[in-house]
Amino acid sequence: MNEKLRPRAQAIVLDEVFPHAPEVIWKALTTGDLIARWLMPPKGFDPVIGNRFTFQTNPSGEWDGVIRCEVLEVLPNERFSFAWKGGHESNEGYGSTLETVVTFSLSKAGDGTRLHLVHSGFMLPKNDTAYRNMSDGWRKVVTRLDTVVAEETSSQTLH
Repeated sequence: MNEKLRPRAQAIVLDEVFPHAPEVIWKALTTGDLIARWLMPPKGFDPVIGNRFTFQTNPSGEWDGVIRCEVLEVLPNERFSFAWKGGHESNEGYGSTLETVVTFSLSKAGDGTRLHLVHSGFMLPKNDTAYRNMSDGWRKVVTRLDTVVAEETSSQTLH
């Protein structure tokens, strides 16, 4: 097979430090109502290994827009991972078949928390559109996560 045509796996990797304790970030990563505020509303979410849940996004072609997820790893205040599958094999570009894994790793960083996000398994060139769009998307999502955590932290200190 031509080297340029051979599929290769690619991952989106982000590393951010938040001025909040790991427990606070963990709560935002593993609570359905909070996930809805920084990512999108999950349906059937429970942070338990083996739990299957979905997200709904914009349909495309034969794809119904449902992202099918399954919790793969739950290590409280340290690591949360889930499968992220969607798309349809007849689609090219947005909505093509996607079988990836999202992993959030947390570690202490001074008075705050380092969030290491890896969204792995993008098969290029097939998933090139999803890879490009989601690379930008995850950066925005992490910013929203910071906003949600800050709002939650300030509302808890007010009570």
